[in-house]
Amino acid sequence: MKTLILGGARSGKSARAQRIAEAAAKKRFFIATAEAWDTEMAARIERHQADRGAGWHTVEAPIELAAAIKSHEDGGAVCLVDCLTLWLSNLMHNDRDVEKELVALCDVVRKSSSPLIFVSNEVGMGLVPETPLGREFRDAQGRLNQLMVAVCDRVEFVAAGLPLTLKG
Repeated sequence: MKTLILGGARSGKSARAQRIAEAAAKKRFFIATAEAWDTEMAARIERHQADRGAGWHTVEAPIELAAAIKSHEDGGAVCLVDCLTLWLSNLMHNDRDVEKELVALCDVVRKSSSPLIFVSNEVGMGLVPETPLGREFRDAQGRLNQLMVAVCDRVEFVAAGLPLTLKG
């Protein structure tokens, strides 16, 4: 089962994904895309780590997400990727070929036999970004979410901690 959890900032999507992963398997990999560039982000990362508690193996993959998923594939384990939005931001910040990376990720997801859970922000519901880079990011995030919906069996949208099933 491949699952995509969408939602806005602080919507409860990470907590929802964690509950699904914990119910899916005893062996769990948390694939983290965030990097602690400042104290606020470091605190967020620490809070997420504390929320997960024991029973998780953390893998850092701020850029090489497809490779991380592939190398931690284990039929008896679940992989939770949190989050695709930060991964996309990292790709753009590092001048990576976004389209090529999106295709590679979808290919790995399609071929995987392990349960996979992805967390991603829905960023296209607000104001139009003021800058060209902001609009480019919003558009790329929308494309990423659409591609992931196509390769995932289940898709949920979380608002105020409540999940709404969109697919599956």
